[in-house]
Order: sequence, then structure tokens, then C-alpha cells
Amino acid sequence: MAKRDSFLVRMDPAIIKALKQWAADELRSVNGQVEYVIRDALRKEGRLPKPKPSEDTSS
Repeated sequence: MAKRDSFLVRMDPAIIKALKQWAADELRSVNGQVEYVIRDALRKEGRLPKPKPSEDTSS
């Protein structure tokens, strides 16, 4: 598994409450939902690093 960094985020309690509900609605953890939202925004803006080519040469 890839190394993962952590960081602290301070947010308005209303935003956290809405985020928790959104995560529950989509059957994700709050952490998973935050990562999903950020990754999707980065992808839409073309700022997500390109994935490294797979080392699988079985095709």
C-alpha cells in the first residue's frame, strides 16, 4: 500500500456535520469522503498527477 500522509483540518461544525451525513449517505468514512471529494476536484481541474504505468506485462 502507498504511504499516506496526515494533516489537521479545522472546519466550521456545520460543514463537518454535513460532511459526516454525506459520507454516511455514500457508505464512506469521513476520511474517505474527504479524499474522494479532493481527488475528484483535482481530477476535474487537471491537477491530479498521472498514474505511473503499470508494471503488469501479462497482456
